[in-house]
Formats: sequence, structure tokens, C-alpha cells
Amino acid sequence: MTAQEKKQLMLTACQIRIGVIEGTHSAKAGHPGGSLSAADLFTYLYFKELNIDPQNPAWADRDRFVLSKGHTAPGLYAALAHRGFFPVEELLTLRHIGSRLQGHPNMSTVPGVDMSTGSLGQGISAAAGMALAAKHLGKSCRVYALLGDGEIQEGQVWEAMMFAHHYKLDNLCAIIDNNGLQIDGRVEDVMSPYPIADKLKAFGWAAIEIDGHDFNQMEAAFAKARQTKEVPTAIVMKTTKGLGVSYMENQADWHGKAPNDAEYELAMSELRAQLAELEAM
Repeated sequence: MTAQEKKQLMLTACQIRIGVIEGTHSAKAGHPGGSLSAADLFTYLYFKELNIDPQNPAWADRDRFVLSKGHTAPGLYAALAHRGFFPVEELLTLRHIGSRLQGHPNMSTVPGVDMSTGSLGQGISAAAGMALAAKHLGKSCRVYALLGDGEIQEGQVWEAMMFAHHYKLDNLCAIIDNNGLQIDGRVEDVMSPYPIADKLKAFGWAAIEIDGHDFNQMEAAFAKARQTKEVPTAIVMKTTKGLGVSYMENQADWHGKAPNDAEYELAMSELRAQLAELEAM
């Protein structure tokens, strides 16, 4: 990855974080913390990794992405908007009556959304089904799914992990956003999922651990996932919940509440300063 490519990804990630704050503030609801921790991942997927076409969202041979932790829709919507699937201005309609951008993604109404998501744990099962279908149809497309570290406390997740290994779904890549926090506090206190990578390996997956805010590490991990055959790959990325907004960072309170007007102004001033700093690099 060149320095210019990395700079552009960092700029885009900052714009996506701005979209998260603008959307949740406008909605007076939503989940900014996990959207911000996954903003770099959304950026890398939609601006480098995924084989997609915003002008043809239903392209049959596209790669698929499933947001298994569906409550972080504000981050996904911001990535889709900046990638050109719909106008960026539409982010301000998040959760509004009549808007297609609701609290969880809806594949029937939102361009670029490959699977509607709801209850935690269901998305990875859908992604595994997509990967198996692609195998049966002889398609070369790949399927990606993002899960939360609190979400993997769900039993359905591990059924899907067994399924994916059993059917040798090497076209499936799961990403675990390990920001360490869920709605009730630290994941290790609520129901510890650790050691995550060891559990995944025990279920027959290839597991890669990275810094989820390092684009070079992402590039290497996704390249390795594409090269891995016969087994699915999981990328466990260590992240900071709420990254980019100082008062939200590592605070479980910001899992599922929107900033008020004063908090919005502070968040936006910080993110705009970061954007200006990146542009000046």
C-alpha cells in the first residue's frame, strides 16, 4: 500500500466517522460507539477489498457483505453513501419515519445492502449460506461478515462456525470487532469470549489477529484470507470503541445513545480537526 493510498483511506474513514455522528445526532438515537470502532474496517472493505459496483448494486457476481452486528448500521450507511450507493445527505434521515435508513439495514430498500440484519448472531449464518450457495453455483465471489465481540456470545454464531468449516467455505471471511465493550460493560465481565482466536481455530477456522485501525495490517490479513483454501478465515481485529471522538472512546455508555447538541458540536470539531490534519499531510 502506498503512502497516498493509506492517506486516502484515512481521510475516508474520518468522513465515515463524521457521517456516523451526523446520522445519530439527527436521529436522536443509534449506536455510535461500535460504528466508530468499525469505521476503518468499513472503509477498507468498501474502498479497497470488495468487488462491487455502486452503479449496479444487484450485480450477480459481486462480493457480498453482511453486517451481523446490525446495530452499527450508521457506520455501514456512511460507507455506502461515500462509496456512491446513495447521496451522503441522506445520512441525516437515519431512523426517521419514511427513511430507508432504519436502525438495522434492510436489503429490500437500501442500495448496497446484501442482507437484512436483526437479532445478533443471525448475520454470520446468512453469510455462511451465501458462501455455500456461491460454491454450488461455481461463483468466484467472496462473502464477508462483521460480528461484534459481544455478539459472539450467541450460540448461533458457533453453529454457523461449525457449518462453515464442515462445508469448507474458504470463500467466507468473518471479521470480529474486538473493541472489548458491549451494552452492559466489558465483554470479559458480561460473558468472556476470550481467547477468541483460539476458539475459532478449535472450530476449524484460520484465525488472524490484527490492529483494526492499521490499514497495512488489514491489507495483509485480507490477502492471506484470499489465499487460504479449504477452511474459512476469521480476522480478529482489536479496536477502540468510539475511536475518533475523545469522550466516546472506551466508554460503554456510548454503545447505544446519540450525542446531544453540545456533544455533537464537540465531536464534529474533533473530527473536522482530524480531517484537516490528514488533508495537510
